[in-house]
Amino acid sequence: MLKPNKKTFKKNNKGRNISKIEIKAANLKFGTHGIQALEKGRISAKQIEAVRRTITNFLKRKGKIWIRIFPDFPITKKPNEVRMGKGKGNVSFWVCNVKPGRILYELSGTNLNLLANALRYASLKLPIAHRILIKKFL
Repeated sequence: MLKPNKKTFKKNNKGRNISKIEIKAANLKFGTHGIQALEKGRISAKQIEAVRRTITNFLKRKGKIWIRIFPDFPITKKPNEVRMGKGKGNVSFWVCNVKPGRILYELSGTNLNLLANALRYASLKLPIAHRILIKKFL
C-alpha cells in the first residue's frame, strides 16, 4: 500500500479540509479518460489501491493508468479500552485529503469502451461523489 517514506513529523494535527475548488489538478494531463472528485473528502490508501487493482484487472495491459493522488496525511488512533490521556495514539492509516474538482485517476488506451467500463467499475470503490471525464479532441 501507499505511504510516504519519510516525514519531518510523524503525526499531524487534524486540520480542516476546506472545500475550496481545486485549480492545479483539475484538468486531464496524461490520459483521455479520468475520474474527477465532486466533493471534499478523505480517500485512504486501501481505497486508492482497490481502485488501482480494479482498473488494472479490467484493462489487462490494454491501457495505461496514472494515479494523481497520494496518501500523505496520517490518521492516528488509540487502541480499544484505553483510558483517556497519555498522549496521542499511533499512526493507524494514511489518507489523501481531496478537494472538489481534483482529478483522481487517468487512463489512456486504444479501446475507448473498455476504458469507460473500467472507470465505471472502479468508481464503485470510491467513498466520495465523483464523475467520469472524457477528453474532447478537436
